[in-house]
Amino acid sequence: MRSYYVYIMASRSRVLYTCVTRDLTRRVSEHKHKLVPGFTAEYNVNGPVYYEDFRDIRSAIAREEQIKGWLRSKKIALVESTNPRWQI
Repeated sequence: MRSYYVYIMASRSRVLYTCVTRDLTRRVSEHKHKLVPGFTAEYNVNGPVYYEDFRDIRSAIAREEQIKGWLRSKKIALVESTNPRWQI
């Protein structure tokens, strides 16, 4: 059975990036090595601080959109609910 992941990555200065992927390990590696041009490379967003897994891609995309619609303070509370020290 396939898994899909909604994840939040952060920079050292806590710039946040939320996205969805099927292969979390590969995607995190791509961000860390700046193989993905754009926002994450520009803002040095390279460490995963939160993720959720889903069996259905539609559910994962809906959750990604929900989180992206939140205020920054709510995203921070979500990260800190499972990762209070922001360990990458």
